[in-house]
Amino acid sequence: MEPKKIIIIILSLFILLGLFQGCGAYNGFVKEDQSVQETWAKVQSAYQRRADLIPNLVETVKGAADFEKSTLTAVINARAKATSVTVDPSNITPEQLQKFQQAQSGLSQSLGRLLVSVERYPELKANKNFLELQAQLEGTENRIKVARDKFNTAVKQYNTRVKSFPNNIFAGIFGFHSKTFFQSAKGSEEAPKVNF
Repeated sequence: MEPKKIIIIILSLFILLGLFQGCGAYNGFVKEDQSVQETWAKVQSAYQRRADLIPNLVETVKGAADFEKSTLTAVINARAKATSVTVDPSNITPEQLQKFQQAQSGLSQSLGRLLVSVERYPELKANKNFLELQAQLEGTENRIKVARDKFNTAVKQYNTRVKSFPNNIFAGIFGFHSKTFFQSAKGSEEAPKVNF
């Protein structure tokens, strides 16, 4: 066999191998990207559950004759702001996540103030509906934490695939880039101050 034919055969094999590797890499990126989008949807679902519980909680608390209206208004406004912030799961940016986290943190703080205020209302603390809603909110906060952790795991797997050699070459060609992790709000590493 002629040396030119051997070279052409070897080059053809390398090209076929590269195409096969590229197809596999692309499909892997798509799979991991879909996993990130799915887990982000679960994060949003957990936050939506919390947002859906708040109107019932507010209505139950409104029943307390002299409950502070400003506290209820703050919760209602924080809920409206939190539900208005959306993140595009196909293109999650650090700025989008930061804005989303700020809105959710504002709602968490308002809810915290509401629940602390309730301590001054014994009839509310004994209300079965309120106690049930409070338990549901606590469970929802746990769901939110689990959903965020799963999201970060999916992002880690995706980023590992995108940054690993030779996938990083194909990722650049196909337009797949690293995604941002969900991070805690600033100051959350400090223990909250409790005053009685």
